[in-house]
Amino acid sequence: MRNLFLAMLVLFSVFLGSYVHSEELVVYSGRSDKFVKPVTKAFTEKTGIKVVLYSAKSTALVNKLRVEKERTLADLFLSNDAGNLQVGSDFGLFQPVSKQVAEVIPENLRASDNSWVGLSARARVLVVNTNVKGLEFVDSVFDLADPRLKNRLAITNSTNGSFIAGTTVYMDELGKEKVASWLKGIKANAGDGVFNKHSKVVKAVASGKRDVGLVNHYYIYRHLVKHPDAPIRIVIPDQGESDIGVAWNVAGVAISKFTDQKAMAEKFVEFLVSEEGQKLFAEVNMEYPARIGVPAAAAIPALSQQKIADVPMSELGKQRNATIDLIEEVGMY
Repeated sequence: MRNLFLAMLVLFSVFLGSYVHSEELVVYSGRSDKFVKPVTKAFTEKTGIKVVLYSAKSTALVNKLRVEKERTLADLFLSNDAGNLQVGSDFGLFQPVSKQVAEVIPENLRASDNSWVGLSARARVLVVNTNVKGLEFVDSVFDLADPRLKNRLAITNSTNGSFIAGTTVYMDELGKEKVASWLKGIKANAGDGVFNKHSKVVKAVASGKRDVGLVNHYYIYRHLVKHPDAPIRIVIPDQGESDIGVAWNVAGVAISKFTDQKAMAEKFVEFLVSEEGQKLFAEVNMEYPARIGVPAAAAIPALSQQKIADVPMSELGKQRNATIDLIEEVGMY
């Protein structure tokens, strides 16, 4: 009898172990794995829930979710851009997280119905070569259209999600006409200084091939980690009393409407917005934690030094098509 009991106990343990191991979440991720895996690893160690990343461009993943609908394997969608999150929300692809989980993130950094929440924020800033004299007049994004910067400017191509998001913020604040004129100006000034990655923009400025660039802030600091003596400095633009403030965008996460693992998915989101999860994001990405009170990496400018454009992140999705239409009208590539 005793042997039978022990045998049953062993079988139960094997079954339980198999069951726990089978707890798994599939995340469609629009972020580089190297910035996400430290967080998913910590989550798995804490909960025993395995996280499988399916990585691709955020826009491609939203389109994949639209096509797959209830057939999707994704339990969650992780995007590097608020625009794609809001587009997915508008298509009804997500379900809200609980109020308790969502409300640790400021209202302007999440969807109005909590169908997605921001995790980390990046600022659209200027990178300037410190060896070049006479650039003191450049303290606004709109100075990048000044004819004095002809063939001296580096930008990403206009299909870049951050380029589209930043342009949306400027259009929301200043209107279509002014932004169209600005786009024409930077197109003329960039010439062949158009790159497919922010890191290449920073590299072009650091090497002296270009004098000024428009990038997300963390690319400057990642470059300086590898090249601490690089002749570059950051300019946080549009900080004057009458200026609009620096444009922000957020990476964020949403739970698929079609997951049958809502409780586990919400546990993952709860970890991502926790102080522990937010600290991990800040350390790895050099972005600003979305949760108030969690410090950013010491190397990047403090938030208290920044005036931020007053545009809710959900607008980056709602106005995305209008922005793309304007970019196409100007003939940017």
